[in-house]
Amino acid sequence: MVSIDINADLGEGEASDADILRVVSSCNIACGGHAGDTASMQATVTAAIANGVAIGAHPSYPDREGFGRRSGFTAESDLRATLVKQIRSLSDIVSEHGAALHHVKPHGALYNDACADAELADVVAEAVLDACDGVYLVGPPNSELQLAAGRRGLPYLAEAFVDRAYLADGRLVPRAEPGAVHRSLSAIVAQAISLARDHAVTSIDGRTVSLSADTVCVHGDTPGAAEAARAVRHALEQQGIEIRAVG
Repeated sequence: MVSIDINADLGEGEASDADILRVVSSCNIACGGHAGDTASMQATVTAAIANGVAIGAHPSYPDREGFGRRSGFTAESDLRATLVKQIRSLSDIVSEHGAALHHVKPHGALYNDACADAELADVVAEAVLDACDGVYLVGPPNSELQLAAGRRGLPYLAEAFVDRAYLADGRLVPRAEPGAVHRSLSAIVAQAISLARDHAVTSIDGRTVSLSADTVCVHGDTPGAAEAARAVRHALEQQGIEIRAVG
């Protein structure tokens, strides 16, 4: 049977987290860089375990003011240290609950920057190994993050987004540009089916773009995220596609 993971970025202060955790198969929990604190991590981990959802860390540039969406203001050595601290802070909480961290997915600008910057991707991969060896690193297919994971023997999960528009070269449309985020539920569902079944998306200019993904993301801070997650899961299951975390 064809299967795919549905993930969501959580622990960022959104009221929809509890509803989303009833639908997704894995989650990425903010661990202090752009959002989140001990209390939010404890609450989200508890709810994830109760729902049988695989738990990942969602570290970022140390940029709470900019929600982790700003680039280029942290030295590499300092960045590696803060990423290790963020990942370990969540991993320790997960361990206290008798579970294990499943993956690490960078957030925001760190995710986007590391996709294209080999040196930065190496910093991220090394931080993951230092903080919690054996977990998956999550990022786009055919990116510098994937290459960095391969160089270090890190298992990798290729990710695509059901609620973001793509360019013809397979990159995401920048958030500042019109049409970057899908607002239509039908568009989100159609993209999810295309990714899971056909390993492709339709770019913003109408081209078919090959995109093979192990996991698809519904952004937890997108308006209507819980409704979108439910619709995506229902549509995929109607297509005979099993929803489950990898591993």
